[in-house]
Amino acid sequence: MTNKLIFLFSFLLSLQITAQELPASLSLQEAIDYAIKNNTSSKNAILDIDAAIKQKWETTAIGLPQINAKVDYNNWLKQQVNLIDFNGDGIDDELVFGTSQTVNATATLSQLLFDGSYLVGLQSAKVFLEISKNAKNKTDLEVRKNTINAYGNVLLSQESISIYEKNIAVLEKSLNEITATFENGLTEEENVEQLQITLKQLNSGYKNAQRLHQIAQQMLNITIGLEIDSIVTLTESLEVLAQDNIDLALLTSDDDVQSTIDYKIAENNRRSKELLLKLEKTKALPSLSAFVNGGYAANSNEFSFLDNDQKWFGSSLFGVSLNVPIFSSGQRSAKTQRARINLEKAENNLSETEKQLQFQIASAKSNYQFTIDQFQTSKENLALAERIERKNQTKFFEGITSSFDLRQAQQQLYASQQEYLQAMLNVITQKVALETLLNKTN
Repeated sequence: MTNKLIFLFSFLLSLQITAQELPASLSLQEAIDYAIKNNTSSKNAILDIDAAIKQKWETTAIGLPQINAKVDYNNWLKQQVNLIDFNGDGIDDELVFGTSQTVNATATLSQLLFDGSYLVGLQSAKVFLEISKNAKNKTDLEVRKNTINAYGNVLLSQESISIYEKNIAVLEKSLNEITATFENGLTEEENVEQLQITLKQLNSGYKNAQRLHQIAQQMLNITIGLEIDSIVTLTESLEVLAQDNIDLALLTSDDDVQSTIDYKIAENNRRSKELLLKLEKTKALPSLSAFVNGGYAANSNEFSFLDNDQKWFGSSLFGVSLNVPIFSSGQRSAKTQRARINLEKAENNLSETEKQLQFQIASAKSNYQFTIDQFQTSKENLALAERIERKNQTKFFEGITSSFDLRQAQQQLYASQQEYLQAMLNVITQKVALETLLNKTN
């Protein structure tokens, strides 16, 4: 019973600790920091770097001294018989040489003295580690971009829900007033029906906005590494965030393509192909290694190897091995030529990557400039649409304009509200797209 209570207490304590680690609220930067630590892709990228470090040492250790020990125990179940004619009379004598049991214990120290492939392997291990680090940088940039986009979508859905609630409240009030006016016989039924149609459309849009908000929240949770149904309060405002993401200096920044992560990855690929070519060339060079070993052997017809009086005979050997490639029927030449072709392809890809990045950065800057302009335009249009809708509201209740004109003004207002929300989000997403290309995080 005591053990069960201890287990239950430990389980509840672990749940409490886990719950305490989950954030209750997140700013955008906090969400990014949390994602980089907890996103699955980011965690795997860190593991890839650790694996590359281990592989680098694994390659380095090949050229360091190696010590191996071996113990062999042999027991003849039936010893081999040798036939020897001692007297020359054609009659062979049957003889058995040696003892039925032997033990050999040896230790060998080996050292690689020269191998061109090993030297290239050391260089390749460094490049592989650099590739892993660049891949981690690329992953962090993508996680940052995805987090910002997901965070912005949640804010967009929240603002959309808030706007729907305000619009529905205003429209319900207007509908109640016009319904009372109709019941008193002072207006036509069509005016009531027009507002009812608009209200139904708003309620439908409101329900859809709530569903989209749930989806957006779940996407954010997945992106930053939370459980899918976690509830986290976002502390940022979409409008403030959009204003903070207007950075005109980013539009005039230098396009240093070679400092971008995509260019570095393409350069890593070219470098690796260059080393593969170098590796194939070194296979035509000789390799040299040396070893020294020492051991003891014992012989007996009985298993007496653990006895104090058992005789052991020592031996030692030193050797040098030189391996010289001479003729491979053109195999090495073909491999070298193929490696040279792959290097040329990597160089072509690097050049193409540079051109593509120049185009993508120019395009991203153009899109970012457009979203900034569109944000200002949408903000001005929203102010105009609000004034037009208020004027039509006044005219409608004064009997100057029809319900159809009012409905058109309302639809224009609702569309302007959604366009403004989308324009704010576009500023945020286009800025992070440009920053990702330029390898910038602030």
